[in-house]
Amino acid sequence: MAKYTVKFVKGDYTARQEAANALKAVAYVEHHFNSGPSTAGYVSVVVGSNASQTSKNWGRWYAQAIGNAFGVKLYQPDGVVVGGFGGRGDGNLKYTRMPALLLEPLFCSNPLHAGWIRSAQGQQRLAEVLADSIRRFFPDGGTIAFSVGHKYKTSSPKDRGAEVFGGGMEADYAELVLKAAQALLEGEPAAALDQVKIRRGDALLQAIDVDPDTELRWDPVTKTLYL
Repeated sequence: MAKYTVKFVKGDYTARQEAANALKAVAYVEHHFNSGPSTAGYVSVVVGSNASQTSKNWGRWYAQAIGNAFGVKLYQPDGVVVGGFGGRGDGNLKYTRMPALLLEPLFCSNPLHAGWIRSAQGQQRLAEVLADSIRRFFPDGGTIAFSVGHKYKTSSPKDRGAEVFGGGMEADYAELVLKAAQALLEGEPAAALDQVKIRRGDALLQAIDVDPDTELRWDPVTKTLYL
């Protein structure tokens, strides 16, 4: 059984957050790409105006990892934008009841960045950073809610975001990255457990699941087994 289960939430942004809450997701990710002048290029991660410290720390780690992977600078000072750019993006996150990020790792209007976005290798690297960030901040596993920015909105079903330099649309490439991250997360099996068994003769009295690296210590004085 996989440690993580990824669910894609759709509809308008408030409905997506409500769906993630209903799923009791442990984390929420909405993926976009930025757009602007062809020379613009930085990593930014939006967190809600009511973001938890976990969201902020997770966003900083992700931004730095993307910066290192692609050699891209961070939006000042650490890549994290609390409450969005002039409020833009805040409504996409602030109704979640779990740590939540809105990702803008690259600029689809920048020819260099667009080349990475359109390439299978670039998409895989983006997915790897995202999956690694989730493993780091949510090591116990659980349901992860993914939202494709712009796409699948009830109020604007044809929205695909910005055009990507060289061809294609922002939302379609964001979806490819999220699906690759889903494959990485769901393809990772949960850690197998060992069992400590207590017997009287041949009769099994109790079996306790423990991690494989659990150290056992027997106290002969008190006749107590410590896990």
